[in-house]
Amino acid sequence: MTTFALIHGGGGSAYDWHLLEAELRGRGHDTIAVDLPMSDPRAGLWNYADAVGQAVGERRPLVVVAHSWGGFVGPLVCARAGAAALVLVSAMIPSPGETPDDWWERSGRASSDIDDAYELYLHDVPRELAERVLAHDGALAERMSMERACREPWPLAAWPDVPTRYLLCRDDRLFTPDFVRRHVKERLGITPDEMPGSHMVMLSRPAELAGYLVQVRP
Repeated sequence: MTTFALIHGGGGSAYDWHLLEAELRGRGHDTIAVDLPMSDPRAGLWNYADAVGQAVGERRPLVVVAHSWGGFVGPLVCARAGAAALVLVSAMIPSPGETPDDWWERSGRASSDIDDAYELYLHDVPRELAERVLAHDGALAERMSMERACREPWPLAAWPDVPTRYLLCRDDRLFTPDFVRRHVKERLGITPDEMPGSHMVMLSRPAELAGYLVQVRP
């Protein structure tokens, strides 16, 4: 049995993973999805990583799965928790010393002209489910205060020594496929794996995502 630590993106929550958790547990694995301390203005990137590490405890073997903004947190968890693998799902890839706020310009990611949250993030998620997620995460976002974390330089001097995979979602409108392929090559020197799905693929294709994850486990 593998434990999967699931790290949500900015503006998201542990609830985003609930369908994927059911799929992974149905396959005999353990899951830990943590609400990052995004409402605490004093919390920095290591605080976010430690929140995940404390929830995981001594569960091993551990696979860390980081989504979107969580790409700044996942490698930090691996650096401290001795993870067996890291999987980045439609995630930002930080460079040493780079802040999350600066990533957008430094990565060369072009801005999107899509203003509607459903169309940008969840366009292939059933509408009723998408509305529940948007309402849940939106209520949390009203209390969000990420000033320190977003302006704090990424603290590692190099990528942690952990096997790393990147999963590109071909229907993602926030991080488009062409951008992601280039970003992953420049930052990690690897070729991403690919599957259909939007930015919130854990909600639109949880069974397919679970099938992918169990194949990359240690």
